[in-house]
Amino acid sequence: MKKTTLALAATLASIASAAHAQSSVTLYGALDTSVAFFGNQAGKHGSGNTVEMMSGNVSPNLWGLKGTEDLGNGLSAIFKLESGFNIDNGKQGQGQRMFGRTAMVGLNSNTAGSVTLGRQYDPLIDLLQPMTDDVNFGSTFATPGDMDNYDNSYRTNNSVKYTSPNWAGLQVSAMYAFGGQAGSMGAGQTWAVAAAYNHGPFGFGAGYFKANSDSGTAASFDGLNPNTDVNVDSPAITGGFVSANSLQIIRAVGNYTYGPMTFGLSYSNVDYANYQSAAGSNSDTKFNTGQAYINYQVTPVALIGFGYDYTKGHGNGVNASYSQFSLGGDYFLSKRTDIYVLAGYQKASGHTIDADTGALVDANASFSDFGNDATTNKQAMAMVGIRHHF
Repeated sequence: MKKTTLALAATLASIASAAHAQSSVTLYGALDTSVAFFGNQAGKHGSGNTVEMMSGNVSPNLWGLKGTEDLGNGLSAIFKLESGFNIDNGKQGQGQRMFGRTAMVGLNSNTAGSVTLGRQYDPLIDLLQPMTDDVNFGSTFATPGDMDNYDNSYRTNNSVKYTSPNWAGLQVSAMYAFGGQAGSMGAGQTWAVAAAYNHGPFGFGAGYFKANSDSGTAASFDGLNPNTDVNVDSPAITGGFVSANSLQIIRAVGNYTYGPMTFGLSYSNVDYANYQSAAGSNSDTKFNTGQAYINYQVTPVALIGFGYDYTKGHGNGVNASYSQFSLGGDYFLSKRTDIYVLAGYQKASGHTIDADTGALVDANASFSDFGNDATTNKQAMAMVGIRHHF
């Protein structure tokens, strides 16, 4: 009996040791902050130019844990927990969640792809964003108000997501999020699909996203629950539409690399349906956005970029347009530390929905998705910052 017990203990120890050797947990993160200038900014003491600390400009400030356990036969268990924060004041982000950026667990197969469950990014972020200049210059090149989630401002709770393996450059993904509303399966739910193809210097992809709320009070998608959960990126641009019963996003992107040059184009259509306004509760407004960028790799450690964005809204009396120019420069001091310079200018025109009254008002500028709304139809910005990865 004693020999049997010792043999069993040795076997269990051997199994535990093997499992430990085939598993890994990684701690990672990013720190990013700057000194920034914004023109014509609205504030509690009036309006005017401001100089301030601004964090999370090229990369979000975050720390996270991700891990994998080899289950054999090409199958592994995976998880990821990621927390966002503001480095300038230490506050947690994403509605004060501990793991507000990502909290997921799932299985991955080398041949069949992965299935993950939890709070996650949607497939459009996973597959399309890498072909935009958000990868290099972050928020400065984002759509005004980030209405199409170009800068991954929002995430989806209660979601199940499938992502395929990479088939010779082609990858597809689909996601469904449960609304959890008794008596109405469709209320609060979200679903999305996307596909991307990358081959040599070419890359292109497209995706569709649809999120429903429950009379504007409950949704799995952050962007339809901002007043009680996650702040709106720009009240001046998207604040008047957050009561929408549904949000639909259609996106298409493409890029091409030729030597040190990279060119990119993208298009998005955003539909805010059945939101509250002075005209009633069945209001509907759509925004179409076209974007282009060009980057030049000056040296292996220095990159410069230029982008242009034009957004036009229509429906329910809205005819607002936003014309935006973006500039970026990045210099790597090492593989993990870089300094950057960003600048831009936006001009708004036409009319949009006021976030407080629901009435039509003159459109004010609010550069990109920084949320520093202007009191006029023009805004310039510039910043110098530093970023470190670990």
